[in-house]
Amino acid sequence: MSVFTILAASNPISDIAQQFGVDWWKFLSSVISFSIVAFILYKYAYNPILQVLEQRRHKIEDGLRSAEEMKKQLATAQQQATELLAKAGTNAQKVIDDAKASAKAIIDRESARATAEAEQIIAKAHEATVREHAKMLSDLKREVSRLVINTTSKVTGKVLTQEDRKRLSEEAASELAA
Repeated sequence: MSVFTILAASNPISDIAQQFGVDWWKFLSSVISFSIVAFILYKYAYNPILQVLEQRRHKIEDGLRSAEEMKKQLATAQQQATELLAKAGTNAQKVIDDAKASAKAIIDRESARATAEAEQIIAKAHEATVREHAKMLSDLKREVSRLVINTTSKVTGKVLTQEDRKRLSEEAASELAA
């Protein structure tokens, strides 16, 4: 007995298959054809597609890992940049403070030098004034002596000797000094 005769025998499955027009030879050839096509598709299409999908999954995982590493590196770089900026700010403030201190020292030094020069100028001016005063006083004494001698000679009407002129000159000088 063959499979087909068993299937062809009267049973409920066989009756239903005949009502729907199932031909067992065609059905079996369709199952064999489908199995061959399914095997070929599995071997040459489905497996390569699965391999490509697996490779893509690995690439995506690698990309995500790389992205995480890049985020960590970016965070580290940002932290380093922040630290460098803070350090640069501190250094800049130090340079500014040093420059201010240097400028103040230069200003103080130049101010002291200018004050010393001004004091020298004032001292020289004072010395010049004292000399000028002494010269004027000397000139005044001579002029007063000359006037006294001239006035005395005119009032007395006589010609004064050198000794008289000297005595009158000394008297006039002593009167002016007092």
